[in-house]
Amino acid sequence: MAGRIEGKVAVVTGAGYGMGAAIAERFVQEGASVIAVDISGKQNEVAARLGKKCLPFQADVSKAEDVRGMMQAAKSNFGGLNILCNNAGIQGPLQKTGDYDEAAFDRVLAVNTRGVFLGMKYAIPLMLENGGGNIVNTASMASVVAFPQLVAYNASKGAVLMMTKTAAVEYAEQNIRVNCFCPGSIKTGMLDGMPQAYVDAVIQANPVKRVGQPREIADLALFLASDEAAFITGAEILIDGGYTAL
Repeated sequence: MAGRIEGKVAVVTGAGYGMGAAIAERFVQEGASVIAVDISGKQNEVAARLGKKCLPFQADVSKAEDVRGMMQAAKSNFGGLNILCNNAGIQGPLQKTGDYDEAAFDRVLAVNTRGVFLGMKYAIPLMLENGGGNIVNTASMASVVAFPQLVAYNASKGAVLMMTKTAAVEYAEQNIRVNCFCPGSIKTGMLDGMPQAYVDAVIQANPVKRVGQPREIADLALFLASDEAAFITGAEILIDGGYTAL
């Protein structure tokens, strides 16, 4: 039985760990060839585990040269590009707006916002060559509700949501779908780096009283990247255990 994205070529950023690694694994399981992108070097371990249909690529997604390179890697190694998952992201420090470090603010927006923009900018021409494609951006529940002491992260993820909608309406007639998912608290390294009291407060405020798992995110990313979501574009899909429903 063919996989749900059999024969497709995907680029997944932030694929060295957490949600990105889970997405890369899920895509390979469902028949895609994947360029696993990360800045850390951990993408090499992910690719080695997933086999010949996954190739690692080291990149800083805030740098245009690196982003062009990872798109070219998809074309030169696998023949083109059908799916882009802009997942790479950083949180930044916990600081109130009036105290927030300017350099940290710039870095968060460089990775989380500029990185998504560059990914779409350099993926879209390749997708048009293939007659269309799917872009899945990682936004956040912080795209729609504010979290104190995370001004840069909130701003960056709000921008991801609106860039998603903009690109979706621009390219809908050219068979490129663009959607984002908005995770809540997911069991990743980013969550592990938060103060436990902060994490506990979020969990207690969450109707399901737990954090999400990377595999649950990967399943949603797979759905959005597949033809099962053919009538979905410009959407933000919350996957937050009901946190923002309150």
